[in-house]
Amino acid sequence: MAPDDPPAVGPMPVEDLPPVADLVLAIVDQVPEGRVTTYGDVGKVAGVGPRQVGAVMSRYGSLVAWWRVLRADGRPPQGLEDEAVARYREEGTPLRSGRVDLSRARHPLLPVEDVSPA
Repeated sequence: MAPDDPPAVGPMPVEDLPPVADLVLAIVDQVPEGRVTTYGDVGKVAGVGPRQVGAVMSRYGSLVAWWRVLRADGRPPQGLEDEAVARYREEGTPLRSGRVDLSRARHPLLPVEDVSPA
């Protein structure tokens, strides 16, 4: 892009993802239908904090099943609660008192060998 060109608008091509985003999304891709993980769980595997995972998910989460990553207390992503709960019901994710039942739905994550952060 030349200095006078306007900034690109629209989604970033997948091949242009920052390495930490690529890693976080690869980890989230492990979570099957009806199961979930937390921002902290993803962060432990990725070697980053849960807030960094949240930042990646807020920017690039639409590339993966974003509703499968939630807060440590089982609440869905803020601002997307209704859509997330509808998806949980559709996938058969265990719920209890309006939250995901993490004791039944939490998916164990494995390290992603072929993707690493910068």
